[in-house]
Amino acid sequence: MAHDRDLTITPRVRYTAAAAAVLVSLLAWSVEWSGLAYVCPYCRVQRTVIGVLGVLLLLARPGGLIVPWLAYTTGGFAFVVAAMQHFNGWKRISAGSFSFNERWYIDPWLLSGCAMLILVAQLMLVQAASRRAPR
Repeated sequence: MAHDRDLTITPRVRYTAAAAAVLVSLLAWSVEWSGLAYVCPYCRVQRTVIGVLGVLLLLARPGGLIVPWLAYTTGGFAFVVAAMQHFNGWKRISAGSFSFNERWYIDPWLLSGCAMLILVAQLMLVQAASRRAPR
């Protein structure tokens, strides 16, 4: 199918974003499987749904209903999980007991904030890919 210039997202951008999301998800899972990160149910949901949204982004088509619905429900669930984890960090900040992990780059507060940004960006891409072309 040729690219319709009226659509807001090009196939190249869509496929690149989808591949990056699946790669991020697999990389995050491999870090846990290797034992470098601790087992966290919040993180598992977030990394799984980031990968699922990457696959759904590959399947999104203009005017489709099923892919956006699946993306919004799974993405919304993962966003709520990430927000809950992130808010736990804000509770510790308010209580005066917050500190970053020794390895700050795997701190749950930072990673959950990044997960929220990634999830919203993915949902916006699915929405753009599923939008019907203007007539």
